[in-house]
Amino acid sequence: MTPPDDTQLATDLRTVVSRLMKKLRSHSSGRSPLSMTERSVIKLLDEQPMLLPGELAKREKVTSQSMSQILSHLDELGYIIRQPLETDRRTVGISLSEAGKQFLDTTRHERDEWLADAIRQTCSADDQALLRGALGPLNRLLDVE
Repeated sequence: MTPPDDTQLATDLRTVVSRLMKKLRSHSSGRSPLSMTERSVIKLLDEQPMLLPGELAKREKVTSQSMSQILSHLDELGYIIRQPLETDRRTVGISLSEAGKQFLDTTRHERDEWLADAIRQTCSADDQALLRGALGPLNRLLDVE
């Protein structure tokens, strides 16, 4: 049996990763009113405690106007804090509120629990070792621009 070509491998990997992400999203109470970009902004703010709206827009590859709408929605939900910078009071920095941190922690926990259970139910010890071994190459894919 010949191994699939690189394009077929890419197609198969993209398909399974996409389907797994959809499955993970469906297994958390965080199914809530947040778009993928809003969730991504929350994750960015968890990694970087204070960012400017323009920095968030650039990282998410959206317009300033779109980011403004995203931040307004997250602010309505109480997930972010807007605060003027010490160096320039006209400039507002964005950080994650306690409610935003709680949302992120709860969502991550629910997804991790579901995935751990799914792995236990469907994967042998050898399969689990294969999954662990695949983490390195998968993480390297994230570094390619």
